[in-house]
Amino acid sequence: MPDPLAFANATTRFALPLLHAAQAQKETFVNEAFNLADALLHCAIEGETSLPQENSADGQVWLVGTGASGAWQGHDGEIAARRGSAWAFVEPRDGMRVFDVSAGREMLFFGSWRKASLPVEPVGGSSVDGEARAAINDLVSALQALGILPSA
Repeated sequence: MPDPLAFANATTRFALPLLHAAQAQKETFVNEAFNLADALLHCAIEGETSLPQENSADGQVWLVGTGASGAWQGHDGEIAARRGSAWAFVEPRDGMRVFDVSAGREMLFFGSWRKASLPVEPVGGSSVDGEARAAINDLVSALQALGILPSA
């Protein structure tokens, strides 16, 4: 006899719960999926910290820092979303981007979280090229405005 059909219980990328025919209390699973999608869609984190932010408002999202403790222990590098009195964690996937509101910059996950750093303004040299420096400063300003580089 062939094997019975096996249905997944969650999506493959972010483990959003899936519904099954005749499933009881479907609203619980749908609401769980909506809450996770709400936390991840155009994700903006409040900041990065290793300590759980117990005074966080419902819906706030944080990046769990290295050496996390308390309710965040074992979730280093994950996204923590506050839901009521509990935390929901999402393991990042390659290509995931978040906007760090506290730093005013975008972060990219590719094996680990990557952050752009502000380049050092060129000074000195044997000849001063004002136009080149102005172009570099304009480029840095544009990248800051897009949230790719942090503000000074």
